[in-house]
Amino acid sequence: MTSARTTVVILTHDRPDEAGRTIARTLALPEAPPLVVVDNGSRNGTAAALAARRPAVDVVALPQNVGGAGRNVGVARARTPYVALSDDDCWWAPGAVAHAETLLDAHPRLAVVSARILVGPDEELDPTCARMAASPLGPAPGLPGVPILGFMAGAAVVRRSAFLAAGGFERRLFLGGEEAILAIDLAAAGWAMAYVDALVVHHHPSQHRDPGGRSRHLARNALWLAWLRRPARSAARATAGLLRASLGDGAARRGVLDAARGLPWALRHRRVVPREVESVLRLLDASGAGLGAIPRPADP
Repeated sequence: MTSARTTVVILTHDRPDEAGRTIARTLALPEAPPLVVVDNGSRNGTAAALAARRPAVDVVALPQNVGGAGRNVGVARARTPYVALSDDDCWWAPGAVAHAETLLDAHPRLAVVSARILVGPDEELDPTCARMAASPLGPAPGLPGVPILGFMAGAAVVRRSAFLAAGGFERRLFLGGEEAILAIDLAAAGWAMAYVDALVVHHHPSQHRDPGGRSRHLARNALWLAWLRRPARSAARATAGLLRASLGDGAARRGVLDAARGLPWALRHRRVVPREVESVLRLLDASGAGLGAIPRPADP
């Protein structure tokens, strides 16, 4: 089995050993997908180390860390209709990329398929996948899997043309729920997204992470999402809920302050979603899935 219709894009930052393992697993896939590695401004020579170890791999070294927007570079560099996104501590199971490709071929309205994530050596199901599998949106006739309004960037295959037309990941969001606005913009453009349990990604979370910084970014980005895309009443409700939720979390409170400092930017770029998308967001809000039902992303 071979495939030249899906490129794997791996995003990495300061983790050459983990990236090397993920690259090796990706190169061993039976689909033999083209591979692009985007080094997100590493300061420890990651890009040079990876290029030396794997001279046949396309390694792109960015001059600075641009967070999730680094994936935009990899997607633009790909020359295939589909792109499987991966982080340096996540890798696609054999056959998953080919299966996703088949689904995207068969369903032209589908922009994103999000995979089941098995965490650690015990392969426990990521809790976000359980929430996506239980989506209150109900089945979508003519589409595979479970319809969702959000995805996990380290475990998704995207339709390259739809991704690029929507603008990819917003650079200002950096990391932490950065999928949210992209998912909503895809839905506003008429695209569908699905969680497909048969697709599998393995995730062995890196020990080199900053949980406090991530909580700060998640709070900030959730507020910016509300201000950038939700109607005034929904944005106000979301803001009030997020402010209450941040009271007992110092990192989240700092994220609220960051969001407030970026309010002028958010208002300048505000583009309220169409009514039909907002109705879905309200349904998901009412279900308790959280702001916009955007799943918590896999740690990059």
